[in-house]
Amino acid sequence: MSDEPEDIVEGDLDAVAHGPEDESDVSEVPDTDLGQALVEPPDDDPAAISEEELGSPAAPEATVESVLEAILFASDEPVPANRLAMLVEVTTKQVGAAVDGLNQKYQANGHAFRIEKIAGGLQMLTLPQYNGYLRRLLRAREDSKLSPAALETLAIVAYKQPAIRADIEAIRGVACGEVLRSLMVKGLVKIVGRAEIVGRPMQYGTTRRFLEVFGLNSLKDLPSVEDLKRPDAVRPEPPRAEPVQPEEVIPEEAGESPPAGG
Repeated sequence: MSDEPEDIVEGDLDAVAHGPEDESDVSEVPDTDLGQALVEPPDDDPAAISEEELGSPAAPEATVESVLEAILFASDEPVPANRLAMLVEVTTKQVGAAVDGLNQKYQANGHAFRIEKIAGGLQMLTLPQYNGYLRRLLRAREDSKLSPAALETLAIVAYKQPAIRADIEAIRGVACGEVLRSLMVKGLVKIVGRAEIVGRPMQYGTTRRFLEVFGLNSLKDLPSVEDLKRPDAVRPEPPRAEPVQPEEVIPEEAGESPPAGG
């Protein structure tokens, strides 16, 4: 047997290069669209492929309702109706009609939010029944909580505004300068002017932030003082007066003269 390699003919060279033929081996690319895609290199520009070729739906056409929904969804504060009308280039009447239509759709589809009037504007808010779940997600910061003293002072300012510090302290019975400063830092109270009395003390009132925090459209939405009173059904009854017992009559001692006229 010779140690020299055997001569390889031209046909065998192809077999060596491509490997042994097998039934599972694909010898040629079928003449189909898929085969054409495999043979031709893809386009270098992916933007040249249209949305129809990709099968993705086209973006919906912008309407008054959809534009208003987008603005209110992105805004973190109430937006006045006249500003919305200016942004969407419609009238305020059309804005109101579009908001009513959106709220009807939200209710019909069982959405967890509505568009409400807050602080003189419109804002997208979640429904009250979801507050408990949202509290688990959004833990209120410690410095944003109001103490009982702050709530009392804020209530006096809200109902008596413009109120001066002396009137607030007269109602609460304690000094409230520090509490007022804390409420001003939180943006709930502001200086609205000076009283036309001796010394011209500063007058305090609530802010727009106050309306947003308590979910009010205006100060007219504050509950009346009568509504805040305890209802008669649960009002504690006044203590009943004990019947007066007749004094014990002490018999006259012997030898005393009866009173005059007796």
